Amino acid sequence: MTAEGTLPLPVLAVYLAAGTAAAAAYAADKRAAEQGRRRVAERTLHLLGLLGGWPGASLAQWAFRHKTRKRRFVLVFRVTALVNCGALALFVAFG
Repeated sequence: MTAEGTLPLPVLAVYLAAGTAAAAAYAADKRAAEQGRRRVAERTLHLLGLLGGWPGASLAQWAFRHKTRKRRFVLVFRVTALVNCGALALFVAFG
């Protein structure tokens, strides 16, 4: 159960872990792109965002200037972030 205005520590831990994993995946994808190696699948990047990693992914996009120009990717990324925020809001309201 949540107290008003707070999230349970396990939820925060999931967001921190997913955000860290997402940022690491974006960093690895950027390096792979620069070196002509095999890339991280976009599906994986979106899944990490959907699972709560979108804040870390957003920071990584900005920091690495990566995955910010491809319109379809950006649109799907935004949708996954909104879906995650909606799910979190429902969890807080009814959890």
